[in-house]
Amino acid sequence: MDRLAPMRLYTLSKRHFVLVFVVFFICFGITVFIGIAGPKIIDESTFSGSKLMMSNNTSKTGPFQLKSPPLSTYNQQLWLTCLIQLIQVDSMDFHKEFDMSVEIKGIMQDASVMHIHDNVYNRSRLLHCGAICEEIIVVHLGYLNYTQYQINVNFEKLQTRKYEIKEVHFTWKTYNPSFSQVEIWFRFVFVVFTFMVTCLFAHSLRKFSMRDWGIEQKWMSVLLPLLLLYNDPFFPLSFLMNSWFPGMLDDLFQAVFLCALLLFWLCVYHGFRVQGERKCLTFYMPKLFIVGLLWLSAVTLGIWQTVNELHDPTYQFKVDTGNFQGMKVFFLIVVSLYILYLIFLIVRACSELKNMPYIDLRLKFLTALTFVVLVISIAILYLRFGAKVLQDNFVSELSTNYQNSAEFLSFYGLLNFYLYTLAFVYSPSKNARYDSELKDNPAFSMLNDSDDEVIYGDYEEMPLQNGRAIKASTKYEDETDSD
Repeated sequence: MDRLAPMRLYTLSKRHFVLVFVVFFICFGITVFIGIAGPKIIDESTFSGSKLMMSNNTSKTGPFQLKSPPLSTYNQQLWLTCLIQLIQVDSMDFHKEFDMSVEIKGIMQDASVMHIHDNVYNRSRLLHCGAICEEIIVVHLGYLNYTQYQINVNFEKLQTRKYEIKEVHFTWKTYNPSFSQVEIWFRFVFVVFTFMVTCLFAHSLRKFSMRDWGIEQKWMSVLLPLLLLYNDPFFPLSFLMNSWFPGMLDDLFQAVFLCALLLFWLCVYHGFRVQGERKCLTFYMPKLFIVGLLWLSAVTLGIWQTVNELHDPTYQFKVDTGNFQGMKVFFLIVVSLYILYLIFLIVRACSELKNMPYIDLRLKFLTALTFVVLVISIAILYLRFGAKVLQDNFVSELSTNYQNSAEFLSFYGLLNFYLYTLAFVYSPSKNARYDSELKDNPAFSMLNDSDDEVIYGDYEEMPLQNGRAIKASTKYEDETDSD
């Protein structure tokens, strides 16, 4: 029977567990408060279409000539949206399909004007109005090659006999340069902290053979380097080069880390019940297949949007409705399958291992901390997007829904502190040594150990075992004397 490298988790008392969660919430709260005090993420400039008409034109539908505010690489991206205001005699909902033509020009620092593309983009859009009309994204530029942009917009088939256009409002949206600087610094801080935690975790396990690590310890050795990529040490490249590549790299790193985290939950909850060797074909392949489909869907959606926007800045997912709906349905089916499989593994693990020393403690701690993280994540998503999470244009409009830095820092801080906490409890303590009683086998642990026979630390600060403090030193001594 192989020995298992010890974990700090086994030596924690009740108040230590409480302290771990308190520190986690304090660190997360600090990042949220810093974000609330930070700058807003999106800068907006709104103009009335009547003041942007080309000469000798009185039509409410254009053509309009718009010139963006001065831009730098710290603005990161550029959106042009329009909001159509109608003179309505009632507040009934209606839909109106219309055509939109867009011409984009870039203005150099020497004031020379460059045609970004030779052709004019023609797109069909759907106007939905109730009490007010929904905002329409006209153009989205994922990276900025010029210090200013000139965009000519013209609407056709927009006028109706029943509803007359009162005004068209255009809004330029870019990232706030102050927020870009905050993002750079916080990503840098998280990169440094993650690198330190990774080194400390590896150093704590240096005297134990890798084949003796527990399944959580093996997974942490994978997740911590991926967390380093999730924080993206290459992020400053997006401000040094005008290219889509740094943004694509950041999206790829995030997708890889998040899918690895999903795979970690499946493997650990199943691994608690599997004794001995975990075979690749029967243990890992089904999980890799499910999570791999999620990763493929996420990366495909990201690449799909980016590649199409490079060729056509007016492209939106709703333009390619058929393919996008198919991808959306496929993604939701795979997510549902993953959730059902994870719930099945958790229920099986809790029902079979609830009375087994060591294993049930690992199970309870991971489940409690993960539940807290998931609840906070769902709450943030709901507060940030609300019902828009399920809309068709959700993916293409994510970046325009930020309100303040707290929404950015809450996600990054939550996942970073979650991994830091797991690394702390799964690493061996400073004076840890191999203990022949610790096995990565729940059946063996149950046969060889009892709650009263396993004692760590001093009597005054007894650790948790099976969720309760062990107070059995006297009983242990009496049994020894009787033997």
